[in-house]
Parts: sequence; structure tokens; C-alpha cells
Amino acid sequence: MPRDKTESHARVLAAARDEFMEYGFEKASMRRIGERSGMTAAGLYRHCRDKADLFREIVEPSVQRIEDWIQAHIARSETAMRTDSVDLGKDSEIVMMRELIYPHMTEYRLLLTKAQGTEYENFLHDLVEEHQQEMERFLPVIRENGFPMREISRNELHLLLSAYVTALFEPVVHGYSYEEAMRCLDVVEAFFLPGWSQLLGLKQ
Repeated sequence: MPRDKTESHARVLAAARDEFMEYGFEKASMRRIGERSGMTAAGLYRHCRDKADLFREIVEPSVQRIEDWIQAHIARSETAMRTDSVDLGKDSEIVMMRELIYPHMTEYRLLLTKAQGTEYENFLHDLVEEHQQEMERFLPVIRENGFPMREISRNELHLLLSAYVTALFEPVVHGYSYEEAMRCLDVVEAFFLPGWSQLLGLKQ
């Protein structure tokens, strides 16, 4: 539906964000969102279809930023594989967390911890599944380009990706400070990147 991008719409989104952060999607109240934004119920519904519509509008930019980064990363990785210039330290999900996710911890905490009852409630699981599909498509490219990749089953790949993605996003889920999250990211990088490099047959 067309969006009203006036000052009042921005006020509705800010009020809804505060409401969702405090109560989560399921317990959030349209009545309270109206009160927070200084609107009647009728006025509020001129800005959205329902509570789910509001939540979607708030979190979708955060989701889209991840999608855009991943698609660009895949394209870069395929080019790097073909030119034997892969460097996970310079272009991995670690970089995504450092540059994209951790500087916006509050936005992503809303998405990861307050979305039960919405289409986003399994976001991390869905992200792992998407990542796995892309990697399975990408693995033949690795082998075709002569990298001595170890054989790995679909279940083994899922296990590793689940552990990796969970570790990356745990600081967001648990509300770590930016500084603590960045320290944890250094640990995750030191632990996982050598393992991925060895698994994929990359130079270390």
C-alpha cells in the first residue's frame, strides 16, 4: 500500500519500534502504539494495515541490507575463485558483522529477538538455509578451479554453518555492547576462518 512519508508516519514508526522492543511483536498493542505516537486508532490505521505491516516496514531495511551484502559477496567470491585470489580475512561474514550488523545492534536485536509471531521469527534459521543453498551451488566452482576442498556432506555443512551464524549473531541476541561484540568477533574470526580455509582448500 502507498506509504505516507510525512512527519506523522515517522512518528508512528518510532512509536512502533519502541513498542516492539519493549513488548515483542505478539504482546505489542496497536492501542499503545497509537498513544505513543499521539494518534487515535483510526489515524494509526491510515499509516498501516495492521501490526504485522508496521513490523515489516521497520525491519525490512535491515533484512535487505544483509541480502544485498550476501549477493555482492557471492559475486566477489566467484570472481576471486577464478583468479586464485580468495582472502577470507578481507571478505567474509566477519566483515559483514563488523561493517554492517554491529554498528546497528539495536535494529538487528529487534529483528532477532522480538519477531515471534511474524514472518521473521525464524530469521537466523532461514539465513543458514539460504547460506547453505548458496554454498552448495558454489562448491562445484571451487572444485572446478582446482582447490583441494575436502569432501563434506550436506548435514556436516549445515552443522558448521549453523554454528558459525549463531556465533556471529549471539552478541546481537544477547545485547552486548558494541565494544564487547567486536572483541567477540575477533575470537570468532580466529576460530572459524582457519577452519573454513582448510575445509575449502584455500591458501592460509
